[in-house]
Amino acid sequence: MYRLKRIIKRLFSPITIMFVPHDSARRYNIKLPSVGIVLTLSLWVGLSAYIISAAVETTKYAEMKESLDFYRTQFNELQDSIALIKKAEQEFANLLSKGDPKDLLEGVEPYSGSLDPQDLRRQIDQGIEKVREIREFLQEQKNIYLATPSGWPIQGRVTSAFGKREDPRNGGMENHSGIDISAPKGTEIKATAEGIVVYSGWSPGNGNLVVIEHGMGFRTLFAHNSKNLVTEGQRVKRGDVIALVGSTGNTTGPHLHYEVWLNGKPQDPMSYVLEVVNVSKKKR
Repeated sequence: MYRLKRIIKRLFSPITIMFVPHDSARRYNIKLPSVGIVLTLSLWVGLSAYIISAAVETTKYAEMKESLDFYRTQFNELQDSIALIKKAEQEFANLLSKGDPKDLLEGVEPYSGSLDPQDLRRQIDQGIEKVREIREFLQEQKNIYLATPSGWPIQGRVTSAFGKREDPRNGGMENHSGIDISAPKGTEIKATAEGIVVYSGWSPGNGNLVVIEHGMGFRTLFAHNSKNLVTEGQRVKRGDVIALVGSTGNTTGPHLHYEVWLNGKPQDPMSYVLEVVNVSKKKR
């Protein structure tokens, strides 16, 4: 209790900011509580991070649009090749349908295109290769979409952000590898991406824990659950209920501790809770 009072007193201790104009001897003093300055700086940092994130999203969208435009052009060229083959086929059919040799010869129309079998084979092979590239590109984008965590695992209030924070149990500083979302006990927790459950059980400190491997380097963790509803090896989809909110392990109340990892490094989950999923352009 004494430590809590000391922390509260320190947060609301005033800090004086002095302004001294160069052309005046008069000074201006502004007193602000420490917590006000901290909140202002936090708001500024959060706003800056949001602006940077929005700029990155715009760049990635432009890159994906460029890729789709490229493959659309390739597909249109493939359609032209198919149209050429169909036209030649129709001309052959019309010629062969004429019984009289005179009618057959008079029915031959001037043709500026190439009907060389080797050239047609080359165009067909190129068309098949373009279709394969388009299918691979779209499949890769689908895999990225399915594997990238997106959306809120539960609806609630974020009580602790990602990064450095004060430990709510002992008051010391610690590195928080996820976010805490407050919600009533028993609230359904949903998977944020398709994947396979690689762990479902008890973990010291985390209580009931669920870990899902999504592929593409992504992994998500859901801790302090009152009950896990999935088993190891089970495949889940985005939106499937995997656990219920609780306060097991080291907690101060019912909430979900949610983590997002990419290639072995913790990420700020707030970058992934939006419904928009990032996709990257395939290198050609």
